[in-house]
Amino acid sequence: MQQRVLVVEDDPTIATSVADRLRAEGFAVELAHDGPTAVRLAEETEPDLVVLDVMLPGFDGLEVCRRVQARRPVPVLMLTARDDETDLLVGLAVGADDYLTKPFSIRELAARVRVLLRRVSRAAAPGLGDLRIDREERRVHRAGVEVHLTPTEFDLLTCLADRPRAVLPREQLLRSVWGWNDAGGSRTVDSHVKALRRKLGADLIRTVHGVGYALEVPK
Repeated sequence: MQQRVLVVEDDPTIATSVADRLRAEGFAVELAHDGPTAVRLAEETEPDLVVLDVMLPGFDGLEVCRRVQARRPVPVLMLTARDDETDLLVGLAVGADDYLTKPFSIRELAARVRVLLRRVSRAAAPGLGDLRIDREERRVHRAGVEVHLTPTEFDLLTCLADRPRAVLPREQLLRSVWGWNDAGGSRTVDSHVKALRRKLGADLIRTVHGVGYALEVPK
């Protein structure tokens, strides 16, 4: 079945270039040029992934991301005109999974889309202690209570759960979860770990300063 991508971008040149490349790679693509249309199309078409510009008419990409994720978890690749840490952290907080700063390579964008979709389709692992992970349904429970995670938060948690108590370096997590081969995105890992602790409890993930993180579960 063809995977569907919703591209939300108000610049017609960028929107057309992104859509043409993704269609050439076999994706079905829907286009929106403003916030309200993006939310409506996300509800109507249920895309497998959203490519989302931050600056949009109507309301901005952050608000689009909030509304889309509130209805249905979906991977979001955010496009931003500024490499601003505040914009990045706010984007991650409202459910974005990855980001590209303009100007960007269309080839790199297509690669990031494939990495995100591949992560979402990974197979499952069992629960650990009072943590239960259902990877087939992509659901997480702690102490019997279901916890809503974004697609990237879920993938980061399952990556840690694959090797419980083992310390995984940030660089390894970037490669495994985000598909990045450089260490420049360490703040992205830190932000997602912070979100997991907020949702699942501060005791679940241990920080090893200067190295990375480990999932703390009963032996």
